[in-house]
Amino acid sequence: MRTFARPNVANIKIAHAIQRFFGVILFLCLCSITTTNAATGVFPTATFNNLDYGLYWFGDADNWQKAVPNQSNAYYSASKPTVIYIHGWQKGSSAAQNRETFNRKDAGGPDLDLAYAWRAAGYNVGIMYWNQFADEDEVKDAEAKIWSATATRAMRWKNVAGVYSTGPTQSVTDLLFTSYKDNLAGYTGSNIRILGHSLGNQLAISLTKKISDAVALGTISSKLLPKRVALLDPFYSNDAKSYLSNQWVGAVCRTYVSALKTKGVIFEAYRTSAVTSTIFVGDSNTDLMKMTAYTELKPWYFNATQITEKHNAAVWHYLWSFAYNAPLITGTNIQAASAKTSDSRISILMNGTTKLTHDQGAYTKEPSDDNFKESAR
Repeated sequence: MRTFARPNVANIKIAHAIQRFFGVILFLCLCSITTTNAATGVFPTATFNNLDYGLYWFGDADNWQKAVPNQSNAYYSASKPTVIYIHGWQKGSSAAQNRETFNRKDAGGPDLDLAYAWRAAGYNVGIMYWNQFADEDEVKDAEAKIWSATATRAMRWKNVAGVYSTGPTQSVTDLLFTSYKDNLAGYTGSNIRILGHSLGNQLAISLTKKISDAVALGTISSKLLPKRVALLDPFYSNDAKSYLSNQWVGAVCRTYVSALKTKGVIFEAYRTSAVTSTIFVGDSNTDLMKMTAYTELKPWYFNATQITEKHNAAVWHYLWSFAYNAPLITGTNIQAASAKTSDSRISILMNGTTKLTHDQGAYTKEPSDDNFKESAR
């Protein structure tokens, strides 16, 4: 009979204590991730003192104009390809009067207008804001509003004084869908791309699913269905949610992505930090990453303690990469994934069996020297 050594209880307790310690550290790192903006005051105080959300179009140097249905907009043309960014958790943003824009200097990125190359290529460039709903001390309270208007904190929103007010009776997904369909109602272009960072990746997925369902019902034009969705350092919380019939948010996202892929939507994902995917803080959702063109970026120009900077790097690296030729797989002439990589190539990577890992250029912020290596998922 085989015998087994009795576990050392003291060692087990020590191991569990170490796990709890690092869990707390990672959680605190996640809690420190708040919004960053080009400069305080880019938006007037009234934007934060009254409830304001939805689609904004951007021009040069972070000039913006809110999208209003049936009104012309200096930074939008119905026939152009379009890219729309959706931010994530925004703890503390209302009091700081901060909104994310396309200059990411304060987030560790370059002091550049990262939308410039997109506009030069003929794109409309927009941001979907939900910052006052996302201004919660607990990330799960902001996350719940994506999926339900009646969950833990309902749809309360915060003003510049830090005071919460009762919000609308629709979820953030429903509110942004209305803004999207109303403001793109006359769209005649052929390419819409949606980017979602951190918690905002869930919105990118849920919004695209709602758009797809409306297209299937014939209530909106098929031209409004995004061709490509980028998940940027995506976050999914752990545990089942009562507002999702006791499913994990990661599982719901997998179901949606699976259905959307059959509709021709292309998915890519980029991981830049570990804080959003540790067992202590978030669901790594590995099975979802396997359903995408998945890339692990290594922002090694930041040190081990710069968790927030690494998390935010996914946004500015992706936006900036559009200004350069698509990176290559090391030692080949085969394209890796970036914003500049063609839809057809991203689709091949999405449906393949490998992932991409940063190989060259990991110590420089500029994407121009990036190369990647392939490995099994």
